[in-house]
Amino acid sequence: MTATLDLSRFEGIDLERLIADAALQTRVDRKYVLTRDAAARVVASLDARTLVLDTAGARSFRYESVYFDTPDLLSFRMAAQPRRRRFKLRTRTYLDSRTAFLELKTRGARSATVKDRVEYPASDRRRLTEMARDYAAEGLDSIGVGGRRADDLGVRLTTRYRRATFVSADRAARATVDVDLEWDDVAGPVLTTPHLVILETKSPAAASDVDRVLWRAGHRPVSISKYATGMAALHPHLPRNKWARLLRGPFAGALLHSPDSVRSPITRKEETSCADAA
Repeated sequence: MTATLDLSRFEGIDLERLIADAALQTRVDRKYVLTRDAAARVVASLDARTLVLDTAGARSFRYESVYFDTPDLLSFRMAAQPRRRRFKLRTRTYLDSRTAFLELKTRGARSATVKDRVEYPASDRRRLTEMARDYAAEGLDSIGVGGRRADDLGVRLTTRYRRATFVSADRAARATVDVDLEWDDVAGPVLTTPHLVILETKSPAAASDVDRVLWRAGHRPVSISKYATGMAALHPHLPRNKWARLLRGPFAGALLHSPDSVRSPITRKEETSCADAA
């Protein structure tokens, strides 16, 4: 039986306070891939003064990200190969509140990473409007890729998961724990990892309390991108050396499904609700 994460022992913090208390301008992100059982032990070991995001009694929230790429997978290939220039374009939808954003992450020749996002209609989250393509073109131009490539961008992969967000006792760091991970490929197959958790810490340069708990338990940061690693797992012919250890290890137990077997009536109802709310 897979362990569940016990969030009940922590004091809750609302979104407004979380943003005010834990707004990290300069930060170091570290990602870990754990089994659900290991993640449950880590959460149980956290300082009792740790806070957890709480909205009207809910402490975990449903996310959906839709990633856009060119037919020749330019975004994926730039991430898979040792290139300084890269970009990632996605819509992120908070399914519980039915709000969405268009997010662009770029890295130029000097290795400076820029993250930007704008509000976006939830009903348009699986397509790029004219405004969205202009937004993407400007970002691609900024790293020397060429804004014209924005015209080639289309839906490639959708990820869904449930997230809990923690704030450290000293309010200096936060961590997210993603469960029920699912990758829905535009070409058909769906990959799920019911046994895995992706945990990410966000802190100033020094390691956070959560990092130290993870290290004491023998867990170390890994290089993982939900988009690129998911694509490599779904398509073995794609470049995969960067994530080979993950794919041979934790992701070896991933399950492949037909789209209809995973996209339940509940999921379809959520999609309709987002469209109606936009």
